[in-house]
Amino acid sequence: MNVLQAPAWLPSLLIPFVTLSYPAAPPAEPDSFPNFSYYVQGPLDGCLVISFIAVMAVLRDMTRLYIMEPFARWKLTRDLRLSKSRKAATRANGNGKANGVANGNGHAAHADPKSITKRESRTLHRSVLRFAEQSWSAISYIVLWSLGLYVHCNVPTTVLHPANLWLNYPHIPLAAPIKVYYLLETAFYVHQILIINAEARRKDHWQMMTHHVITIFLMVGSYSCNYTRVGCLVMTLMDWCDILLPVAKMFRYLSMSTTCDAMFVCFLLSWLITRHWLFILVIASTWASRHTIPHIDEASRRIWYCSVSMLAVLQVIQLMWFWMICRVAWRVVSGQGADDERSEDEGEDGSFEMEKKDQ
Repeated sequence: MNVLQAPAWLPSLLIPFVTLSYPAAPPAEPDSFPNFSYYVQGPLDGCLVISFIAVMAVLRDMTRLYIMEPFARWKLTRDLRLSKSRKAATRANGNGKANGVANGNGHAAHADPKSITKRESRTLHRSVLRFAEQSWSAISYIVLWSLGLYVHCNVPTTVLHPANLWLNYPHIPLAAPIKVYYLLETAFYVHQILIINAEARRKDHWQMMTHHVITIFLMVGSYSCNYTRVGCLVMTLMDWCDILLPVAKMFRYLSMSTTCDAMFVCFLLSWLITRHWLFILVIASTWASRHTIPHIDEASRRIWYCSVSMLAVLQVIQLMWFWMICRVAWRVVSGQGADDERSEDEGEDGSFEMEKKDQ
């Protein structure tokens, strides 16, 4: 318990929920973060994870309800009304006059060309909700990736030479930024499990559940056994793609199909590089280190072998997703536009462009 860094008025029971626990003396010659406090791991770290989950839940609802949903509703309503006005003007110019219905005075009563039908309103509402959901994912991954990049730039490791991940192992105690990063990532994925079970199920619900459970297991296992540097690198590689996909879907829900397709191409390339090249380098490096890193006991050795196996399972899941991504890429090349294979069956939830074509 970190009593020294906690406010004096804070009850001791709440201290683990608001501060980093288990402070420790820094290494004699630290190879990273020399000006930060250092900590070891322990079960009280779970208290801070719970606090992070609660804060994420509040921030997610505030972001969705007060920023992203109002913006998406304004943008989609404005675009839909402008589109309907242009179509009405085109029809009027083509016919030489606007169609109307004669009222009792003999005058034509024209329907408001900007009025939104119930069907259009339902489609707009679903697009607003989906846009807000994806915006939270994009914001979260941007924050996590930025923190991961900061950690990566301050430890003596390189992406193309992951063997450096095991230099000076075990890496204990942990610098404060590394500990915060690990606990934040763990809290985020636990929060994601709660979200995907609360929202409408996607086509790949069980793949996502498996991915998140394996990821949490890997983070907890690597955190407990001090495989934190390889864990930080893996999370940083993963988070980059997870920024681009929700951003592409945000453009899709705003009916910006060209921008969506361009962003999807960037996502495809980054997925191929980070998850099927650099990630495999990390797995190979981890496997090659089996004879060089010391294991405290037999339990830690078993956790290490289990962790390598889980990394391989993650790669298999990502290959399955990559096949879905390639199918979407084929639709983009063939002019059909990007449509996320991993999404739930959205029906009218796609974009207003589809509805406009039907009118």
